[in-house]
Amino acid sequence: MSLLRLCAFPKCPTGRFVLETGVGHVFKADHCCSCHRIRNVWGGRLADKPWPTFRRCYSTVIPKKDEGKKRLWEQSHLLDVLEARIQQLQSDVVLDFKHSNVGDILKLSLTSKKTGTGDLLTQKTHSSRWLEKLKHEKWNKAKKQMLLFQKAQSKVATSQSSKSHQMLQSTSIKKISTKLLEDKEGNRYEDAQLSVRCYMEASVFVGDVDQAQRCLNSHHRHLSRRKLLSISAYNIMLRAWAKRGSLNQTFRLFGMIEEAGLKPNISSYCAVLECIGRSSDSSRVINRCIQQMETDGISMDDLFRLCVFRQDEREMVLRAIRTVQPDFQPQTLAGRLLCPSPLVHSFYTEVRYVLRFHTPQPQHKNSMFCVELNCRGLSNLQPSGESLLLMAKELGTRVYNKFCIRQKGHSQMVDKLGRIYYEYLQLLAKDTPATDVLPRERWSDLEGQFSTGPSLLGDDTHWPHVLVVQLGTFFVDLMVRELKVQNDILSPNEERKLIPVLYHMYTFRSNRQVGFIKPHPVLTQMLSGAMETKLTFDSYVMPMLCPPVPWTSPQFGAYLLTPTKLMRTVEGAIQHQLLLEKCQEHELHAVLDSLNQLGNCAWKINQRLLDMIISIFNEKGNEKLDIPPPVTEAPEIPRFKYNDQSYTSTEKAHLKREAVKAKKKVAEMHSLRMDALYKLSIANHMRDKVFWFPHNMDFRGRTYPCPPYFNHLGSDVTRAILLFAEGKPLGPHGLDWLKIHLVALTGLKKRSSLAGRLEYANSIMEDILDSADNPLTGRKWWINADEPWQTLACCMEIADATRSPDPTVFISHFPVHQDGSCNGLQHYAALGRDVIGATSVNLMPCDVPQDVYSGVAQQVEEFRTRDAEKGLKIAQVLQGFISRKVVKQTVMTVVYGVTRYGGRLQIEKRLKEIDDFPKEYIWDASHYLVHQVFNSLKEMFTGTREIQDWLTESARLIAKSGSTVEWVTPLGLPIVQPYHRTRNQLVSRNGNIQFLSLQISHDASQRPDTVKQKNAFPPNFIHSLDSTHMMLTALYCYSAGLTFVSVHDCFWTHAVTVDTMNKVCREQFVSLHSQPILQDLSTFLLQKYCSGTPMMQLLAKVPQTGQYSSLFFD
Repeated sequence: MSLLRLCAFPKCPTGRFVLETGVGHVFKADHCCSCHRIRNVWGGRLADKPWPTFRRCYSTVIPKKDEGKKRLWEQSHLLDVLEARIQQLQSDVVLDFKHSNVGDILKLSLTSKKTGTGDLLTQKTHSSRWLEKLKHEKWNKAKKQMLLFQKAQSKVATSQSSKSHQMLQSTSIKKISTKLLEDKEGNRYEDAQLSVRCYMEASVFVGDVDQAQRCLNSHHRHLSRRKLLSISAYNIMLRAWAKRGSLNQTFRLFGMIEEAGLKPNISSYCAVLECIGRSSDSSRVINRCIQQMETDGISMDDLFRLCVFRQDEREMVLRAIRTVQPDFQPQTLAGRLLCPSPLVHSFYTEVRYVLRFHTPQPQHKNSMFCVELNCRGLSNLQPSGESLLLMAKELGTRVYNKFCIRQKGHSQMVDKLGRIYYEYLQLLAKDTPATDVLPRERWSDLEGQFSTGPSLLGDDTHWPHVLVVQLGTFFVDLMVRELKVQNDILSPNEERKLIPVLYHMYTFRSNRQVGFIKPHPVLTQMLSGAMETKLTFDSYVMPMLCPPVPWTSPQFGAYLLTPTKLMRTVEGAIQHQLLLEKCQEHELHAVLDSLNQLGNCAWKINQRLLDMIISIFNEKGNEKLDIPPPVTEAPEIPRFKYNDQSYTSTEKAHLKREAVKAKKKVAEMHSLRMDALYKLSIANHMRDKVFWFPHNMDFRGRTYPCPPYFNHLGSDVTRAILLFAEGKPLGPHGLDWLKIHLVALTGLKKRSSLAGRLEYANSIMEDILDSADNPLTGRKWWINADEPWQTLACCMEIADATRSPDPTVFISHFPVHQDGSCNGLQHYAALGRDVIGATSVNLMPCDVPQDVYSGVAQQVEEFRTRDAEKGLKIAQVLQGFISRKVVKQTVMTVVYGVTRYGGRLQIEKRLKEIDDFPKEYIWDASHYLVHQVFNSLKEMFTGTREIQDWLTESARLIAKSGSTVEWVTPLGLPIVQPYHRTRNQLVSRNGNIQFLSLQISHDASQRPDTVKQKNAFPPNFIHSLDSTHMMLTALYCYSAGLTFVSVHDCFWTHAVTVDTMNKVCREQFVSLHSQPILQDLSTFLLQKYCSGTPMMQLLAKVPQTGQYSSLFFD
């Protein structure tokens, strides 16, 4: 674990990188042999280098031509140095104080606000003239924003609803401006603060509290690094010394907190009371501590309701309080607050039905982690090598996950988690009475009942992405340097010597140099000769064999022990988590409950279909059926000698291109084959089990299963072998829905009504039954379907149901899908109230389903005919080639921000697939068609382009002002776009085998990327509305007792409940778009970003809407 602490902190307590020059002496408390050897090597190399070489953090190159500026800079720098030295001396004085009791320290924070400037303790770092000037400028800016917002308020008052107007009046601009400034300052040092806390936590975890204290002292004394210390860093040491009952150290830390200008929070007071509880100090000290808490607005009940406890911390705090209040009993169960969104008011106020499942049996497994880490790293290494960055991420993530799990075990919360989880499963068990308590509410109630002991919600610092990569790189470095094998192990005749089993190299990907780790051929031969017939996966990438832990907060849910993020983001981005943590607990209830609903759906394997797919996979696959063949079936790579004179230069160039194509094909086949192997292996492992997919979401609110390899978001093959674990009778209409669903899977009858599709299905019953009975030897009707494997699975279900004595009571586990009609355009049509657009995407009742892609293709054909009559050559060439398939991808992606250039490439690809189309006209034809597609959409969706343009221009002005675009969904989910200017960060310093540079595009301290911000806002906003609609449907389907899962805009349920799900889906879409979505967005943006007249005018100018509302929403 000392190695863990060494790598868990990219900078040492002196502010330099761990593997940077001259810092080998920092970690003398550690005793890992490998680490000690590395430190000694670097310490010896750099012993003669002068200290200033490493301490200089400014440029000494000053142009001689500007002597006046040079003298001014030197004078200013001298003043700063003198001021810093004075404050450092003051800091040293404070740190040398000896406090006799905690009352003096706690009293200090009260009296320091009243003392004059003569008190040394009030002369803090933040009182310099430069910070005073900065504070004055910030206030002027906030004042300017207030004046601008008042103008905007009066301008948009007539166009806003009464609800939005009240929101404008109730918002304080001063608070908004201050909050924005605080957020920016907090994000500026967030990664560095996390790194400091990670190192201190790791040091405390391995028992080296003194080293963690030295790290804190070093950063505290140096004013330039004190900004890297947050109150959480001081709390780490408060808790560490409280465990030892060291009152003197606790008092000293409170003095440091006061000197740093920070305010103790609830965790700080909790640590003090714990320390007093262990040391049995006088009641006078406890009373002063409680009095100070109450002054800061913290009650004693808050301690037990909001603090995170480990081991016996709760009992120690309670012991201290009962010293002065013997009858005190903490009240941890607060009244339930309802989610404020009006969209879910009825859901939380009405009785709910609860789905239940069988209670699973727990399984446990322990292993030698470090040995397994190295062995897994070697066995997973391909003969061609692996990227150093990917390998480092994998190793670092495994270490982080194991560290988190061991911390939970060390805090003694695992036993408590097991007891609560067992009681929670009774809610889902079939043999328990039904209840209207939601899983989240049930879990929270159980936590209140089992309130003694450690808290389940941890407060451990999440390791930054850069730190995880550096830790993984350190392990790779050790493996390359230390792992060796006898060279004669396979060739006994050679002279025996040790050779490394891994070596590093560089290769190029495009124009970038990429570091690679490759195995020695001896190792490759050994592994291939002793290859095991099993695959090994981390537990968190597998489906769960027990129901997931319900999400109760942004920090807790999904897996029992493995850390999981509620919101998956770009690796290293922290803005989203900060926004979630700032939300009030009840504001996220609807989002959390919808994720719990999706995760609580139990699944099982369609074993009959799985066996058939595995047999085809083992028999060299079938590309037509999407079963990838092995690499042995790949085309042969042309081989020739470049200096061979028998080939002409033209032939050599041709052979070289063919070789590149063949190598690319081999790589693609290998990737597809391994992907199928992973999926089928997991499915085969789960064939006799019931399993679950815990869910989380991306930053737009779109939900995803946490297991990455095998889930219902996969391909046709994966979806076909998944069934609901709970079966339900088909009922009177369930068999009809199975047949309608079958026709939809074939891709036929898209313009037919539901009755027409049902009639067609009944007319081909012979083909359906033949496909079910003889899938590989019969007429094979199912093979030509758009989704062949799902079609075959549906044929089997229909055959079993029709042959049962009574199809209405046949128990069906088959999921029936209801797919959206270009959902993005549906939301735009509803936002813009477009009558024609709403009709084309099935928002208006019609006799037959409308197909927007066919409609656009028909409109484009009309434009082409008109231009052909005028004599336009390319329009004449395109006669007979315009189809639904040619325009579909472009129409689908226009709503998500595709440009004309991107659309032209999409159409060009479709035209190349048409054998009869003349190749010489592809560029002109694609250019012409994309222009006509955009014109067609503009006519059909009159308000769509206006809304897109308004969103795009708003995001452009917001990004140019230096802010990222944020908004809040109608369900209360805060969203921020993490697109910033890219910077490179070197994470592998001298001493590692390679230099490793990360491209970071999410650093909040960098200016926003204006192009990405403006291009991404319209599609991301629509994605957030689409996810909101899905979550509302999930909640109200849960309320109705339905099994419900989704693949974004495709909703799944049992055949018997399709009608109910469709009704809920439509009702929630109407409810969502009955809200003033664009007006609320305008209000929010004005409140947050109004910093100039042009922006104020644009954000207040909400696009006008059509007359669609009177036809649909009224």
